[in-house]
Amino acid sequence: MNEKEKQHTIYDISKKAGVSIATVSRVLNDSPKVSQKTRERVLAVIKESGYEPNAYARGLGSGSMRTIGILCADVADIYLANAVSFLEKNLRQNGFNTILNCTGDDYKTKVRCMKAMEGRRVDAVILAGSQYIESTLSKNQYIIDVSRHIPVMLLNGYIKSDNIYCNLSDDYSAFYDAAVELYEKGCRKILFLYREISYSRNLKYKGYCDALKNCQAELDESLILQCNGKMGQIKRQLISYYKEGHAFDGVLACDDELAIGAMKFAKETGIKIPEELAVIGCNNSVLSICSSPELSSIDNKCELLCINTVSSLMRLLEGQEAVQKTVLSTDYIPRGTTKR
Repeated sequence: MNEKEKQHTIYDISKKAGVSIATVSRVLNDSPKVSQKTRERVLAVIKESGYEPNAYARGLGSGSMRTIGILCADVADIYLANAVSFLEKNLRQNGFNTILNCTGDDYKTKVRCMKAMEGRRVDAVILAGSQYIESTLSKNQYIIDVSRHIPVMLLNGYIKSDNIYCNLSDDYSAFYDAAVELYEKGCRKILFLYREISYSRNLKYKGYCDALKNCQAELDESLILQCNGKMGQIKRQLISYYKEGHAFDGVLACDDELAIGAMKFAKETGIKIPEELAVIGCNNSVLSICSSPELSSIDNKCELLCINTVSSLMRLLEGQEAVQKTVLSTDYIPRGTTKR
């Protein structure tokens, strides 16, 4: 296939013309915000390549489906369920419908669902959650491939590539500060609880490790524990772990459900919270105020992340520029599980 027979995308045109994808869209829409010199260069590349723009490239024209695809690993997860709700609400307010696909964690299923979503001619795809970010660049290629045709928005994940826009919480600082908080409360054996390896988990883990190092505390690898399932399963796993001789006086959990599981473990074993065990969760979900004592938790501002994601997407679809990486600070909400 020669150069003219190749089916070009807006991504290819932007690369060849040396401009952003948004600038190509402006040229196609006759926007006055583009200099004549840039306009002529982009139009020359378009003519040379035989490029035929789709609805996204032209902005929200008559060919737009006004539909956004959302991929979510598990809508039963409290954080992800809230994220999907916030995203759909804000998209509706902007006149867009949504198509939701719950992919699970299987890599091949994620790839298949992403490609299927693009095939449904959505205007963009939002990936809700850091579970979509793989540790190797080659495994993220399917996301990059789709971004050459339509914008891809990442919620709480990051891939550095054109036409991929990321809004995420500062998980590293959140867990660094939380680990220091537990240390200053007198905890010396702080258990780090997580579910799966993910982009977000890795940042949280690094924050935890760096905090202990800077506090000159020992980093005990036996205090890094992966737990799965619901609260009852987490409780039973922690009881078994405790009976194996693993002692701990603090818990830093990657989500509130893990933290509640730790609280159930403490109640079952007669350990007093917060006197003998301090617990901090993450997401500041409804679970944090339904427990007794109420759970100290990290508020990662899920709603604001979703609002920012939709706002960035609307700018892109209107042919404007958008920031490719936005990191939001978190808030620590102290409650009964850490007040000593």
